[in-house]
Amino acid sequence: MDLKEIQNLIKFVAKSGASEVKLEMEDVKITIKTGETKGEMTTVVQQIPMAGIPQPTAAPLPVAQPVAPATNDAPAASDDDSKYVTIKSPIIGTFYRKPSPDKPTFVEVGDSISEGSVLCVIEAMKLFNEIESEISGKIVKVLVDDSSPVEFDQPLFLVDPS
Repeated sequence: MDLKEIQNLIKFVAKSGASEVKLEMEDVKITIKTGETKGEMTTVVQQIPMAGIPQPTAAPLPVAQPVAPATNDAPAASDDDSKYVTIKSPIIGTFYRKPSPDKPTFVEVGDSISEGSVLCVIEAMKLFNEIESEISGKIVKVLVDDSSPVEFDQPLFLVDPS
């Protein structure tokens, strides 16, 4: 498989909407993963040398990186948020504001919390982990939607410690 065929395959996968495609042939293994953000794509090409047959090597393909749009009001928002403490996710998983669908949310904007208060749960590998506050204060903002995936160290809440 030559470089032109690999590039055509990448374009086809990007247009198809598939999130991941794996292709294994006798001499090549290819994995193409597309992200949720348009333009974000990861491609892994692995050549498997055949015994006694020299294989051409392809140059690594560039990975397109999404560009964050520039906003003018970002510095003003940062100044306002600097007096607040950010509570971040300690794990990767799915963020839930309620202990179960029929129960009320753990905390709302404006609620006072104390150290050790349960703020939310994050599901990781079928385990529901309670996330407790490490500070006392007042919830100013919830930064994540209910039932959304979260990454490690992703901001979840803004708390006013005063």
